[in-house]
Amino acid sequence: MKPPSRNVETGIAAPLADEIRACRICADRFAATATAHRPRPVAWFRSGARILVAGQAPGARVHASGKPFDDPSGARLRDWMGIGRDIFYDQSRVAVVPMAFCFPGYNDRGADLPPPPVCAQTWHDRVMAALGGIELKLLIGGHAHRWHLGTRAKVSDTVANWRDHAPHVFPLPHPSWRNTGWLKRNPWFEAELVPALQARVREVLDDV
Repeated sequence: MKPPSRNVETGIAAPLADEIRACRICADRFAATATAHRPRPVAWFRSGARILVAGQAPGARVHASGKPFDDPSGARLRDWMGIGRDIFYDQSRVAVVPMAFCFPGYNDRGADLPPPPVCAQTWHDRVMAALGGIELKLLIGGHAHRWHLGTRAKVSDTVANWRDHAPHVFPLPHPSWRNTGWLKRNPWFEAELVPALQARVREVLDDV
């Protein structure tokens, strides 16, 4: 695999990322959650990236660090992809564009709130147009499946039918520890899908 390329912002993606980081349209919504936090959009993309990681929304740890998938879920995701932190966080190669750029907060029972739809409605078309040259999409979880694939199927069914979308798109479950039981019940995921995904990631990155 070639060494990582220089991390240089190009095109219109850089000012767009800055515009997203300044977004406060959900300030009142977040103030009303159990966490009562302020918006902190995590915009992690640059023009020229070849791989898109379309997740759900940042969690509390990512909200604190400002770095996407900077948590155990990210470690599992990078294992699935077969890459290390150096490549994953090279924005000239990998763009991370969740369905909401901010941590949505918790409800009064401590459960994650879903990504506010207004975020994707406001930003996603512009972000995808700015990225342009994406060769591989990793769609993580039901919200990303619905947006990018237009499906209303269960996450398990969409992931089970991953061959219908490969090699350009790989629908994935969330790499959260909460899905460890699902992974054990579906050994085909790590036996079949993960090797195919890793091969495709290598192919795309080696072409940079």
